[in-house]
Amino acid sequence: MMTLITAQRLSLVSRSFAQISLAFALSCCDITASFADPTEPAARQQASNEALAKKTQNPVSDLISVPLQNNFDFGVGPEDKMVWMMNVQPVVPVRISEDWNIITRTILPVMNVPSLAPGLDSAAGIGDLNPIFFLSPANPSGFIWGVGPTMTFPTATDSLLGDGKWSAGPAGVGLFMEGPWVIGALAHQQWSFAGWGDRAVNQFLTQTFINYNFPTGWYITSSPIITGDFENQKGNQWTVPLGVGVGKVHKYFGLPINMNLAPYYNVVTPDDSASWQVRFTLAMLFPE
Repeated sequence: MMTLITAQRLSLVSRSFAQISLAFALSCCDITASFADPTEPAARQQASNEALAKKTQNPVSDLISVPLQNNFDFGVGPEDKMVWMMNVQPVVPVRISEDWNIITRTILPVMNVPSLAPGLDSAAGIGDLNPIFFLSPANPSGFIWGVGPTMTFPTATDSLLGDGKWSAGPAGVGLFMEGPWVIGALAHQQWSFAGWGDRAVNQFLTQTFINYNFPTGWYITSSPIITGDFENQKGNQWTVPLGVGVGKVHKYFGLPINMNLAPYYNVVTPDDSASWQVRFTLAMLFPE
């Protein structure tokens, strides 16, 4: 009974975020105009928003943020169901010296997976916790980079929502910020070394990102997440999406908020996986 109630609540949450995504796409201009901070001059606010937008696009910037990344996967399974996953992924920089920072990125998935075929169970709850740590120069010039470890802890509340494995591996990020452009990539590879899951983990992930920022805080973005699961058979290992979206940073009652919306089509995907995806991200920013 409790599982059914949880699934119903998470289904309502997923529908609510879908409605928010649609509202963002249709009326973001009106929203940002209505809740703009009246105490800050427009020109200064626009410059501040552009700078914040570029910081949010840098995975190793010295900016505390709490992104809520909502992924709506469509066409999953033989009955073409929708799977919703919200990644709660706070980013906290830690200054360890005048020259170096450690950037912590912790990803906790909240998921709603319906029954994907007759006879299969549904599940709703949290997935496996994935912290990432980047050692990065505090005062980079030109090329910006970070390296460190990533781990996955088997915290899933249901076997359908996680691998049941302890995993670890290396992670790295590199990018250039030139004028209005922020271009780079983040990648990590993990292997399982313990746990109770039936299947080993040998997974690769890379997120390339190309962003063009406008002076108003608006930006165009493409940040597909490419994954490789090397425990799958050949021909079912890679997911390769392509897409482009739009975003904006604005201050609501003095608090900077970053919102972006982007659809992605999977040009390569394993059998019965999602054919396309809509990603809506809302991030609260806490600049110094």
